[in-house]
Amino acid sequence: MHEITRRNFLKVLGTAFVASSLAGVKLPQAGLAAEAARTEFRLKDAVETTLVCCFCSLGCGGIASAIDGELVNVEGDPDSPINEGSFCAKGASQYNVYNVYDPDTGERIPNPRRLTKPQYRAPGEAEWQDVEWDWAISRIAERVKETRDASFETVVDGITVNRTQAIAHLGCGAIPNEDLAPMQKLQRALGIIYLEHQARL
Repeated sequence: MHEITRRNFLKVLGTAFVASSLAGVKLPQAGLAAEAARTEFRLKDAVETTLVCCFCSLGCGGIASAIDGELVNVEGDPDSPINEGSFCAKGASQYNVYNVYDPDTGERIPNPRRLTKPQYRAPGEAEWQDVEWDWAISRIAERVKETRDASFETVVDGITVNRTQAIAHLGCGAIPNEDLAPMQKLQRALGIIYLEHQARL
């Protein structure tokens, strides 16, 4: 009779563990293997386009895949030096800006909450209404000019200030530096001195 040592006990325990683990493993059936072999890669016919993530100013790179003009997949770009193919939870959800899956059928459908036009809510009104881009941009320009002309200060207490205190600009983390630079110049050219960013609020 062998003496039960700690080493022998661990050998027997390890052998029993491996044997019980292998007993629970089922080899794939031939039918399942054949079905997997017949399954085509879902992005086989997709056209890939590189993109920059729209959710923060970090500038992570991504790859958008489209089939017949319809977006079918968004994933991280492994060639990007910033994220090297990975995406945070927000970046990974970019696909859902355009498409969502119907919870009842599981089918891919256009996101019903995605806005495709600018919206305007008139003073005193409770509802927003869709408007055209040309009208919205012209309206914004008119209101900015009216407000700036009515509030522009040239000299205060003998000091030249050339400013307006009636307009403020709030930056956004979803805007890349390439867009922020001309925006900053525009605000300063208008004489806006209240410049803030959402990261500090």
